[in-house]
Amino acid sequence: MSVTKYFVKDVSRRLEIDEHLALELKRAGYSHVELTKSPVGTRVVIYAAKPGMVIGRRGQSIRDLTKVLEDKFHIENPQLSVANIEVPEQDPKVVASQVASALQRGVHFRRAAYWAIQRVMESQALGVEITIRGKLTTERSRFEKFKAGYLPRVGDPVLKSVKRAVADVQLKQGLFGINVRILPPQIDYIDKPIMLTPPAQTTPQPAASAKEAEPVAAPEVAVEIETPAEVAVVVENKEEEKTADSEKA
Repeated sequence: MSVTKYFVKDVSRRLEIDEHLALELKRAGYSHVELTKSPVGTRVVIYAAKPGMVIGRRGQSIRDLTKVLEDKFHIENPQLSVANIEVPEQDPKVVASQVASALQRGVHFRRAAYWAIQRVMESQALGVEITIRGKLTTERSRFEKFKAGYLPRVGDPVLKSVKRAVADVQLKQGLFGINVRILPPQIDYIDKPIMLTPPAQTTPQPAASAKEAEPVAAPEVAVEIETPAEVAVVVENKEEEKTADSEKA
């Protein structure tokens, strides 16, 4: 087998496994699967919003999945493990499956879309867009878009940062398609606005001169203080002078 045919066959098998798991684990909030080959066997990691439903009661569901991977997809010694999604609201495949299940329950498509957008934006996502196609209100097929936040349309950020997923659901009106595009938080893009805080303005104070800075010493003044005894002697001398003057007169 040539190298090209080998890779085409490997990718086709991975897609078939992903479609099978998405159909079987729809209620568990299936996101994606990772296949890694090792000398011992093949490690299969399933990412889902509800790992308990993937494992099943006493591990029965995960044993059935292991047997299906061995018999139907011919995977040698598959070692299954289940990983939990940290933020299911930011996974477009989970959001698309939730909208599809809401449409199956009879919820109006606008209500289902706005409910999903509200949950995605509450999870701190930068932007989201949900497109629903099908016979929405009349016999003629059309589509409606529901979006919120910031979502780039073209350029490198679309290829690297924007996550997208597609889901379909069969209703009485016909086949409905749901397309979800989400821009997760903490993504750097070219036209991202940055708010700069201006520096605090301080008023410069005039420097004091050297003369003003040095304290001025008060001049020393000599003050003579008379004791009480000296004051009494002066008073007696003045009285004697008055009596002498009166006798002369």
